[in-house]
Amino acid sequence: MTSSDLIPLLPLMVIAASAVATMLAIAVRLRHAVALTVTTLGLCAAFASLFVAAPLAPRSVTPLIRIDSSALFYTGLILAGSIAVAFLSYGYYRHHRRSRPEELYILIAIAALGSATLVSVSHFASLFLGLEILSVSLYGMVAYERDLKASVEAGVKYLVLAAASASLLLFGMALVYFELGTMEFGRMADAAARPGVASSIVAVGVVLIVAGIGFKLALVPFHMWTPDVYEGAPAPVAAFVATVSKGAVFALLLRYFGQSGARNNTLLLVFTIIAVASMFAGNLLALLQNNVKRILAYSSIAHLGYLIVAFEAGGNMAGFAVAFYLVAYFATMLGAFGVVAMVSAPGNDLGDLASYRGLFWRRPAVAGTFTVMLLSLAGIPLTAGFVGKFYIVAAGASALLWLLVFSLVITSAIGLYHYLRIVVALYSRSEEPVTAGSRTAQRIAWPLTWAVGALTAAVIAIGCYPSPVLRLIQDMIAGPQ
Repeated sequence: MTSSDLIPLLPLMVIAASAVATMLAIAVRLRHAVALTVTTLGLCAAFASLFVAAPLAPRSVTPLIRIDSSALFYTGLILAGSIAVAFLSYGYYRHHRRSRPEELYILIAIAALGSATLVSVSHFASLFLGLEILSVSLYGMVAYERDLKASVEAGVKYLVLAAASASLLLFGMALVYFELGTMEFGRMADAAARPGVASSIVAVGVVLIVAGIGFKLALVPFHMWTPDVYEGAPAPVAAFVATVSKGAVFALLLRYFGQSGARNNTLLLVFTIIAVASMFAGNLLALLQNNVKRILAYSSIAHLGYLIVAFEAGGNMAGFAVAFYLVAYFATMLGAFGVVAMVSAPGNDLGDLASYRGLFWRRPAVAGTFTVMLLSLAGIPLTAGFVGKFYIVAAGASALLWLLVFSLVITSAIGLYHYLRIVVALYSRSEEPVTAGSRTAQRIAWPLTWAVGALTAAVIAIGCYPSPVLRLIQDMIAGPQ
């Protein structure tokens, strides 16, 4: 390897260095503010290093990693989301004296490293390595409140099911390698075209890979862990799982099927069934919930189903639609969980819908922010969510995927009801006292306030004037890969 190979890897190396730096910093001085500062500075430095690596893209660094414009874009999105989660974590734990949150920032940096690796992989070995770096970090993050039964239970559920899905993924990769003789994405299409290749074995392997990835994306029927994990995990961790983790895996999905040539009509039929089931199940099951975090969990299942519509469309339009939708989804879902972090305390997240009743009369700014996020999730005009859904529908219509387009429209109408349930609760008058543990009457730490304020501004700005983001995505996604 030469310096020309190392420079494209600079973002990954800086993220890894930031995790080590945070570990050393809290070993010297165990303070919450120190951990936040070192972690965010490291992640910001990694974001800045993207501009150093960009001139050398596209470049394959060994057969394992390929740094191209798409990988750089999604790495930047992952870093921005991780920085936001770090700020949410600081505000969430600021007034909590019974736990030591410093180690959480190490896990955030390591999980960001695994996510950034996934969006750059071009080989099964690096895929599995990146996925396990991400997954092992999430085990600790989900169960971070180790004194709470719900948090530990969520961590154990995620551990067991993630291990099972990793086994399926690994077995699928083994079958594909056994038959094709290569683990490089770019060589699989040519290998599959050779005479004598048993397409049935390759098909079984690809199905197992889809099952493993489907678990990470919480697509139906691999979604059962999602509401329990979101409910039991601390609010900032649930935000990370819903955005950074799923965004990285979806970018991986695009990368694998775009380079390996594994797309075929049978596989697209499978994805159609998964997408329709995810859109309907996510929105219909959310109607039955009275817990805000569980509603957001089922909402995320539906939103990943929407993204499958663009994935099935294929081509540059699909990549463009997915990238824009993920930007809007990241900002919106991070902001929604940011509000949950604002009104909750560690170990006592305000999940019950009744706890949010009358929030407007106690904290109007917080209620207004939550309203913006919920309307964006519902796809109401003048929000980022509306523009994102517009491009998803456009991608599906351009590929004549009318079943998926109609399913998206119908389920979006259904989803509007469960979002409006929360909005109505926010503005209803309630004579009940503020729930114990609620910080609606306390001063909110400035990193959390700034993060949620910036996310709210982004959701509105993208919804009203999306052109700058559209141009950036067009330049990156349409660039040389």
